[in-house]
Amino acid sequence: MTGLIVLFVIIACLIFAIFVYNQLVTHRNRYKNAFSQIDVQLKRRHDLIPNLVETVRGYMKHERETLEAVITARNMAVGATKQAADNPGDPASMKSLASAESMLTGALSRLFALSEAYPDLKANQNMARLQEELSSTENRVAFSRQAFNDAVMTYNTAREKFPNNILANALNFQEARLLESTESAEERKAPKVSF
Repeated sequence: MTGLIVLFVIIACLIFAIFVYNQLVTHRNRYKNAFSQIDVQLKRRHDLIPNLVETVRGYMKHERETLEAVITARNMAVGATKQAADNPGDPASMKSLASAESMLTGALSRLFALSEAYPDLKANQNMARLQEELSSTENRVAFSRQAFNDAVMTYNTAREKFPNNILANALNFQEARLLESTESAEERKAPKVSF
């Protein structure tokens, strides 16, 4: 009788461990899939930038430094995206990606601010189309980032709950890091309107 109870407890513990393991794997795969959606949008964004630079180059001949800053920031962002795609949720990769994308956003903001001084460039249809596509892509990145962060939060919550945390630590399920917004605190402020 005692042997039967011990066997039942062992089987129950084994079934529970399998359930927790499968749950953690499911949540980890969900956040990796969510990151792949971000990856698609970031690649789209990165692919649009060379076209934007080529369009602007003819008009802004004296702004070579700004164009080079955009190209450099884009290349850094591409590298950071590849690194993050290899291990989504990794704290160092997510921090590097957020930093690189922030630099790229800043460089693009400077480029667009400078383009305001060139009326012919503002009137260029290709430039307008590229700006619209970049804006649309930024919105898609934001939605994808939200989905990723939701999936990471679900995964982290599942791995931190007791008794899941015991199994998660034993099986090396590491905490995943959120992908934070690339906007600065200044950019997130609501604009002031005065009459």
